[in-house]
Amino acid sequence: MQLTLIRHGDAFAGLHGIIAGPKGCRGLTEIGRHQAAALRDDIEARGHVTADVLLASVLPRAIETAEIIAPALGVDVADHDCELCEVHTGEADGLDWAIYTERYGPVDMTLEPDRLFAPQGESWNSFHDRVRRLLDRLAATYPHERVVAVCHAGVIMASLRVLLPFAHSATGAQLRPSNTGLTRWEHDPSSGAWTLHSFNETTHLDGIDAIPATDPPESIHDH
Repeated sequence: MQLTLIRHGDAFAGLHGIIAGPKGCRGLTEIGRHQAAALRDDIEARGHVTADVLLASVLPRAIETAEIIAPALGVDVADHDCELCEVHTGEADGLDWAIYTERYGPVDMTLEPDRLFAPQGESWNSFHDRVRRLLDRLAATYPHERVVAVCHAGVIMASLRVLLPFAHSATGAQLRPSNTGLTRWEHDPSSGAWTLHSFNETTHLDGIDAIPATDPPESIHDH
């Protein structure tokens, strides 16, 4: 399986500081739509991304991105998969970050990996377990297909953590996928081995202005 993970375009959640699960997500900003259109046009011009299957998370910002790029891939969105979502935020979905902090206190999921983000939400560990299950399921379901999945920064970074022997960096350095950046994996069904071919391809974004954003807590990258 060839698996291309694409982060959604710039979203209202990141601009306005809302914890954007299914209730809080308002889709893409105008810049986000321009980013997705630039990716679509780049795929049409270069043919460097091909797909037998196109998937998206259930969140509007990912669905909208997938629908914009679908014509260039020549396939419709086959499924909206909740396992492609960012950390499930449970009862905190739709809250402003300031209200979240008042209600649940400060959060650093890497320091408290078993703490739920909020009631009915996920912890750092359960989120990574979910991403690992997702990757295993996609590999089993589409062993010889080219799969494009529009998802979220946390899912892309979790794929690196669960598939590669990364140690936590004491320097504070980190990998951060850009909006509409492409990360390419390949899974060999005979050996079960994964190979990372590229991380965060963004040449299609040259010349597109970006909105400065305040980084949210670790692993909640889209809000």
